Order: sequence, then structure tokens, then C-alpha cells
Amino acid sequence: MKITIEDKHKLVNSVFSEVSRKYDLMNDIMSLGIHRLWKEKFIDWMNPQPNTKLIDVASGTGDIAKLFFNKTNNTGKITCIEPNIKMLEQGKNKLKNHDTINWINAQAEEIPLKDNTFDYYSISYGIRNVSNINYALKEALRVLKPGGRFMCLEFSKIDNELLNFLYRQYSKTIPLIGKLIVGSEKPYEYLIDSIENFYNQDQLADLMVNNGFSNIEFRNLSSGISAIHSGWKI
Repeated sequence: MKITIEDKHKLVNSVFSEVSRKYDLMNDIMSLGIHRLWKEKFIDWMNPQPNTKLIDVASGTGDIAKLFFNKTNNTGKITCIEPNIKMLEQGKNKLKNHDTINWINAQAEEIPLKDNTFDYYSISYGIRNVSNINYALKEALRVLKPGGRFMCLEFSKIDNELLNFLYRQYSKTIPLIGKLIVGSEKPYEYLIDSIENFYNQDQLADLMVNNGFSNIEFRNLSSGISAIHSGWKI
């Protein structure tokens, strides 16, 4: 049975409510800490300039916001958009020393902010969880300034057959790890399913083109376990 937009929103919200307290710990365990290196590569490619504005969507516990601050020598202006209130509170608490961040509880498909506002739009491990990816991409284009840059970090498709086999075998253990750490397998069963069912690198690039972005590029990380996509509002 095909899941509806409303059903997916409810499912994703329940998943992140359940894992919010142990979210960072589970990310470190599942990726062996490599997600931190991937996020650093993401910010390095973004290369944000001082005094620029970032909107970080599906901001989670604030990893990208923190890296953006560091990269801009604490001069960047950040708005964090997070659809799950418990995750939003985790991010606020984690970055409580950065009192200039604007925190908003909202969906990627309906951002309550003006057109042509931001220099950069980032979404890290969130785009596969949105209820309607086309609406989310249209909103990203809308809130970016002309000349603004969209950047997405997401799990993708592995281009090495042996690594892909090993990764699939490892993925089967993740719900069991989730049960030990979080107390439930279900959120991590959703996680694995969402990765397997998400678009490949070229398909996501095509969606970006179809929704108005230009000069699309992507870079694989760890042979495509994750990928960074970049596009511009021209």
C-alpha cells in the first residue's frame, strides 16, 4: 500500500521523537564516527563566506549550524528549521551558547520565511524524510537569494559492488543496535528502508534541475555511502 504524504509526516515525526535523546550517540555508533568527517567535507565544499546567511533545514541537533559558525568565524547568521519539536529542543540545548540562531519548528515543504533571504540552504540527512521532495526543493529555491546555493548531504548509492554487499550486511544489524541503545528497533528499520528506497545520485540531480536549480554537481563520499549535491539559484 502506498504511503500518503500525511502518513509519512506522522511516521517520520514519531521516529524522530523516539530517537531524539540518543540521536547523536546512535549516529556515532552507526557510522563509526565517519558522519562527522562527511559533514566537515560538506561545509568545506560549501565554503561559506563571513557575514552570510544560512538556512539549515531538518537541522536535527545542530551539527551543520555549528560547523557553519566555525567556518565563518562566528559571523554567519543561521536559521534552523526542524519539523520535530523534540529534535529542535535537542539542537537548542546543544547550541545554547550560540544565542543568535533563529530556531523554527516547521516543515521543509512550507517554510514560514520571505523569498530571496538566504545565501545558503543546507539539508543534511533530511531530504529523504520529507513528505514531498518536489515541494521541499521549490521552497529551497524560493527562500534562497539569486546567486544562492543549495547543498544536500544524504545517504546514496554505493558504486563498489563488494562494499555495497558488506554495507547491506552491516545495515541488517543497525535495528538491533537501535534496540540496545534506544530501546526500539522500529526507528532504525525505517532508517534502513528509507535509505534503500531513496533516489540515486543522478536521480536526485535530475529532481534539482526539474525544480529550478542550475549548475548541479555531486560528490560521492566513501564510494557513495553518502553524497553531497550542490546547485545554484540563477
